[in-house]
Parts: sequence; C-alpha cells; structure tokens
Amino acid sequence: MIRLRLDEIAAAVGGRLHRADGSETVTAGVEFDSRAIAPGGLFVAVPGERVDGHDFAARAVADGAAGVLAAREVDAPAVIVPPVPEEDRTSVMALAGDVDGSGAAVLAALAHLARHVVDRLLRLIVVGVTGSSGKTSTKDLIAQLLEPLGPTVAPPGSFNNELGHPWTVLRADEDTRHLVLELSARGVGHIAGLCEVAPPRIGAVLNVGTAHLGEFGSQNAVARAKGELVEALPAASEGGVAVLNADDPLVAAMAERTEARVVLVGQSPAAHVRAADVELDERARPNFTLITPESSVPVTLPLHGEHNVGNALIAAAIALELGTPTSRIAERLGGVRRVSQHRMEVSETADGVTVVNDAYNANPESMREALKTLVSMTRDRPGRAWAVLGVMGELGDTGEQAHDEIGRLAVRLNIDRLVVVGEQARRMHQAAELEGSFDGESVLVDDAEQALALLRSELRPGDVVLTKASNVGQLWRVAEGLVPADEQRDGGTE
Repeated sequence: MIRLRLDEIAAAVGGRLHRADGSETVTAGVEFDSRAIAPGGLFVAVPGERVDGHDFAARAVADGAAGVLAAREVDAPAVIVPPVPEEDRTSVMALAGDVDGSGAAVLAALAHLARHVVDRLLRLIVVGVTGSSGKTSTKDLIAQLLEPLGPTVAPPGSFNNELGHPWTVLRADEDTRHLVLELSARGVGHIAGLCEVAPPRIGAVLNVGTAHLGEFGSQNAVARAKGELVEALPAASEGGVAVLNADDPLVAAMAERTEARVVLVGQSPAAHVRAADVELDERARPNFTLITPESSVPVTLPLHGEHNVGNALIAAAIALELGTPTSRIAERLGGVRRVSQHRMEVSETADGVTVVNDAYNANPESMREALKTLVSMTRDRPGRAWAVLGVMGELGDTGEQAHDEIGRLAVRLNIDRLVVVGEQARRMHQAAELEGSFDGESVLVDDAEQALALLRSELRPGDVVLTKASNVGQLWRVAEGLVPADEQRDGGTE
C-alpha cells in the first residue's frame, strides 16, 4: 500500500478524524482481521454476524496499527466514516455477507479509499476477470504470466467481493505494474460497482453459466451482469482491451457492448488466440498448440482438466497484449503452478490412491468438467473412478433438475462409484439409480465423515477419487482426510 496519512484517508473517504491529529501515517496494508495487522497498517473495523471489528480497534493499534477505519468512535486513533444512505446500501452489502448499516458504511469507505489509491498509481494496469466458473484459476494464471513483466498483485483465493476487492487493490503500491482482480456478482450492477473501485484497462469474460441462478433468475441476466466488465473498459483508442471466450455465444456477443478492442480466444476458428490439437495425457494434463497472430507453438500445461485450456488462453491473450512473445508465453505456461487451494488439487496417498480435491465450489458446468477430468484420469489405469459429490448451491428453481442431470451424467460417463453427500444432493443419487446404475454403484451418505469412512473401507491402490461440491458442503474435508497435508505427495500437478 502507498503511504497515507490519516488526514489524507479522511479526505478520501469523506470521514472525520477521531483521537488523531492526522499526521499518523499508514505504511503497511489494510486488514479486517486484527490478528493479521502489521506495524503501520490500517485496521478496518467491519461489523459481522459473530464479531464486531470495532471491539478489536484498541488491540489492533496496540499491536502496531497506525489507525482504524470505523463507523463509530473507538478507543484508538481513527477515521470515522459517514453513513451510507438507506437506498444505497443494497449494492454495497450484496456480496459481502450479512452486514448492518455501519458495515455498509465501512465497506463504502474502503471502496473510496481503494479508488483514491488507484487514481494515484498512474502506471498501474488493472486487469479484471469474471465468469460463472474458472475465475480464480484464470486469475492465478494471468498473475503468473504477468509477474515477469513487472511486480504484480492478485488476490489470494477468491477475494472477489465488496470486501476482498478493495482489500486487494490496497495491496498495490508505487512499484506495482499489474493489478489482477477477480470480479464476482450475485446481481445486475454488482460488477459495475466493483469496476468503479478499480477501473480496468483489460477485461476478460470466461463464460456465462448457471451459477447463482437463484439470485439472477436466468442465464441472460447472468450475461447482462458479466458484461458490465467490458462496458466499463476504456475505448480502444485509450488502450482498452476486452478478451472474450469465442466458444461461448453469450460471451462472444458481448463484443457489441464495449468500445474496447476485442480479442477472441478459444478453440473456434474465429478466435484470435486459439488452441488446436488438444490432447490430455494419462493424468488429464492438456497438450495443445497455441496459435496467435504472431506464431504457433506447442504448450504442455501442468494443470489437470481440459477446461484449463480455455483459462490458459485468456492468460496468454492478456500476456500477449502486454508485450510477451508467444514463445515465452508457451514456456511460462509450461511452468505454471496451482496457487489457490481446493481447485483441481491432485495428490496421492502412500498406498497409491489418487485424490482430486476440487471441492472449493461447484455449479453444473464445473461439475461436468470435473467428472470428465476424472474419467480421463482413469481411462488407462486399472483403478476405479470414485466421484464424491455434494450440493451445488444457489441454483434456485433449477437446482433439482441440475442435480438430476449430474447424477445421470455420472452413470453415462461410466463412473465406477458415486458417493452423494447430504440430503440437499439426494436428487443426484436418485437420478443415478433411475439412469440405470447397478445396486451399490451409487450411495447416499449423510455427511463428509460418513463419506470418508466409506472410502477408507473400500478404496484400493490405483483408484482415483474426485471430491466436489459447493463450499458449504465442505467436501474438502474428505480429500484432506484421505491425504493429510503433512502426508501429501505430488500427484502430478506441478
């Protein structure tokens, strides 16, 4: 974060000083967890469901914080932020969870502070990424390809809402050249709001799927929301670039919604940056030819699943726009690593069972890709394919049908064993039985503990186990129960 005095922060957020003369200087980053505060940091007092950050303000300053961003007076040097009008709270609070009016005020102030910092960093290139699935993995790839071009900041994991987004922005300083941001939404207008915090020069849209249909209501509404990213880009004459997935018609159509220069990526012949001759090895790691307007080169991607080809193309197109030659892009793609946890995280037990932990999140599209990856990983080996699947959340009225389709797909793909976890996912198990699975091939268990016990009793060397569900299902506990962190052996990811 750039150095800022408290009086500068107060001016940026429209707040007032409290127990401070304004000369107190923030020299480290912002934190909303008082335990993570660094000397010279700014503590952001966010009220939550279980704890209120205001109660930890004095402790944060005692631990070295230069001051506090707060909605009410605290026993510490602080900037007290103004309230957010009732009619403006909805968009601020939509993605950040269940916060009250004071929470909305702090989040709004944090957004204003982040915009103030971005406006001061004149050499900073902001890259925004959105889509129904794959945002986090793609953001990680982009950051790895851009880092050799100059210091790059990207969020850890999925910090993509009204709290994590400005928190990430405020990690940038005068040396930062690239700020790679992941943008999420649960309604129309949310991505546009995030773009106001850090206006992107380059924006990439991966796909328009059925994630969060419970909030959006339709795929067309999802497309309207995701397209807000390209609408926020500057014109082509000002350096704006929209990177769009040519293989997704709803994404490709967004070319009409932007004044930025459009770069299409995908396997379609219409793509400017495309993949040809895609093949998967025995561990479902893709090999393909990367074709750009500059040249064609082979790529061996050390990540699992064909869906990562599309993610890699997005990253390649952005790196190409920022000056990396195609040959160097291919070389760097060959050396990327998985960064965020619980996303196609492949490891192996001491007795030869491969465990694929993809349990961070799930929607119908990502679930289908994960199942296809599981099949690829077991095609040429003697072991069995186990799919341990849980609920796909936030699908609204489409939830029952979506779970039904996944259960049937597991049978059609000849998955050897399907373990469905939790009552909310029961329809998946029922559909598998109706599709024609033999007795015992699909089982329904109550929770992750029962799933883990079943696997421990029946797994054999050579088996491959996929765990996948929305994060609320916590199926990562199954994977980590099979392969504890201190016993993990590389399953071929890196």
